[in-house]
Amino acid sequence: MNDTDQFEAQDLPPSKSQLKRDALALQALGAKLLDLPESDWAALGLPEALIAALREGKRIRAHGARRRQLQYIGKLMRDLDPEPIRAGLAALRADDRTAKRVFANAERWRDRLLREGTEAVAAFEADTGQAESGLTGLLADYAVATSDRAEKTLSFPFHPRVTDPSPLEIKGAIDRVKEQAANAE
Repeated sequence: MNDTDQFEAQDLPPSKSQLKRDALALQALGAKLLDLPESDWAALGLPEALIAALREGKRIRAHGARRRQLQYIGKLMRDLDPEPIRAGLAALRADDRTAKRVFANAERWRDRLLREGTEAVAAFEADTGQAESGLTGLLADYAVATSDRAEKTLSFPFHPRVTDPSPLEIKGAIDRVKEQAANAE
């Protein structure tokens, strides 16, 4: 065998199995795009034909029709480079994770501030670098509101006892209505 008889791997076309794996990967990427809000599609720089197919895919509810629409989306994506789309999706997921982390941190501080009071305010101001956050006044307002609320809710019956009226009570109510109607005439 000489070098001219051997084919290099790069000279061979992709196998049918590889083409199918690529098509399924593009369909999966299209399914991820369907999960995004429409405002994110334009931010990813998708072409109009693909955006129209994605809109149609969001509208479809039947399983078979949705599967065919995903195949069509995959077909449209064959002409595109999927790497920028994947990178855009990763950036959106990173932004989402960052927002969740910030929200969880805010919830932890809220719980700590309500639990510990002014001691936690000093820790919060030291941690965030804010000299006067105004949280002390808010905590004082919260303490007043909850103490008033506690007094009001303790005296308010949440579930008053409801009973079925007896037949005599019903008859008395009917008689009163008839009497009021007669007096009105």
